[in-house]
Amino acid sequence: MRFVGIDPSTKTGFVALDENGQVLVQKEITGVGSVDPKRMRTMIVDIMSHVKDDDVISIEGFGYASQQAVQNGGIGWGIRMALDGRKLNYVEVAPNAVKKYVNVSGWTGEKGSKKRLAGPQKKKAVMQAVLEHFGYKHKSDNVTDAYILAQIAMNYFIALETDSISLPIYQAQVIDTIFNPPKKKAAK
Repeated sequence: MRFVGIDPSTKTGFVALDENGQVLVQKEITGVGSVDPKRMRTMIVDIMSHVKDDDVISIEGFGYASQQAVQNGGIGWGIRMALDGRKLNYVEVAPNAVKKYVNVSGWTGEKGSKKRLAGPQKKKAVMQAVLEHFGYKHKSDNVTDAYILAQIAMNYFIALETDSISLPIYQAQVIDTIFNPPKKKAAK
């Protein structure tokens, strides 16, 4: 059994862990060439070539403030359709929950003088937090996010199998949200 994290983007992060949490695959996947839809299609084919039928898969949800929302949406839906085509289940994790899992809020400083972390600052904070939490380091923030997602997949599975799990509160809250997603508000 493997635990897989997928961070869909123009450079998609993919990580597979074994049952002991050891990295089996860590890869940033970009597809062939620079022209879509070929690049996106070959990226999805490459991703799916790494997925096995008994993998426990966690995929990052869609970011709403992305500068490349249409392109990332196409990649994200393409991966989901490919997983669905192979009848593979996956859990979806909100982008903020991925950061929360390593105790990064997106803010820095003390109460009353906090500043929002943006772009590269936030990515750097997440990469540092992953190193501190798990001793894992990769040059790609996409692969680093995929590593967090693989850890989430592993702890989701443990919680599913044992009906309990011992994690720091912020990680337990992320796992609990997968089991008990917040109700969506009805459109007006």
